[in-house]
Amino acid sequence: MSPEAGLEPNGDTSPRSFVTTHWSVVLKAGQGAADGADVALEKLCRVYWWPLYAFVRRRGYGAHDAQDLTQEFFLRLLAKDFLRAVDRNKGKFRSFLLAALDHFLANEWRRTQTQKRGGNYSFVSIDDNSAEQPFLQVPASNLSPEQLYEQQWALTLLNQTLAKLEQEFVASGKGVQFGVLKIFLTGEKRAASGAELAKNLGLTEAALKMAVSRMRQRYGELLRAEIGNTVSDPAEVEEELRALFQALGQAGS
Repeated sequence: MSPEAGLEPNGDTSPRSFVTTHWSVVLKAGQGAADGADVALEKLCRVYWWPLYAFVRRRGYGAHDAQDLTQEFFLRLLAKDFLRAVDRNKGKFRSFLLAALDHFLANEWRRTQTQKRGGNYSFVSIDDNSAEQPFLQVPASNLSPEQLYEQQWALTLLNQTLAKLEQEFVASGKGVQFGVLKIFLTGEKRAASGAELAKNLGLTEAALKMAVSRMRQRYGELLRAEIGNTVSDPAEVEEELRALFQALGQAGS
C-alpha cells in the first residue's frame, strides 16, 4: 500500500468541514447530546475491531478469549458506559479507544458470566476465523501490542479507503478501470507497461496519466476524510497522517 499518493497538503481541513464527523458526534453524546451518536460510534467501532483484536492477542490472550473480550468491550462501549468519562480535549478516537481497552482488560479477570460471544452486536463473524486468520499471517516481529495496534490501524484505514474508492469507481461505471489502475496505489508490481495498460483501457498514455493522477488525488481526499472522522480538531489530521506513515514504517522494518 502506498498512502503517500495524493496526500499533498491541500485538502479541506477547515473547522467547517469537521462539524459532523463521527467522533465529534460521539463526543457530544458524552455531553448529553446523542443525535446520531449510536450510528457514528458503531461505524467507528467496525473499523477498529481488528486492530484491537490484534492488540489483545499480542497481549497473550488465546484466540477465543480475545474474541470474547473484544466483542464484550465494544458492547460496553456501545452501551455508552465509557462515554461519560470521555475528555473532549483528548481529541483522537484512536488514542481514547486503546486507553479504554487497556483499562477494560486490567479489570476483566472474572469472565464466568461473560455474554454469549457476539451479544447483540457482531462486528465480525467470529465463527469463520475472519479475525484469527489475519492475525496468524502477521509477520512475527518485536512489535509491542501497542505498536501492533498502530500498525493494523494504519493498514485497516488504507484498506477501508481503497474499498470506498473502488465503490465510487464502480458506481460511475469505471470498475474495470479501477481494477487495472489500483496498482498505482497499492504498490503492486506491474506486469505491463504504461503503454500496454493504456491500450487495454482504450486510453492514450496522456489520458492514463491523468486518470492515475485523479485517482491518487481522490484517494488522498478519502483517506483524509476517514482520519477526520476520528479526531475532534481539524489540526490533528496531518498529525494522524504522520502517525500512520510511522506505523507503516514499523510494518516494513
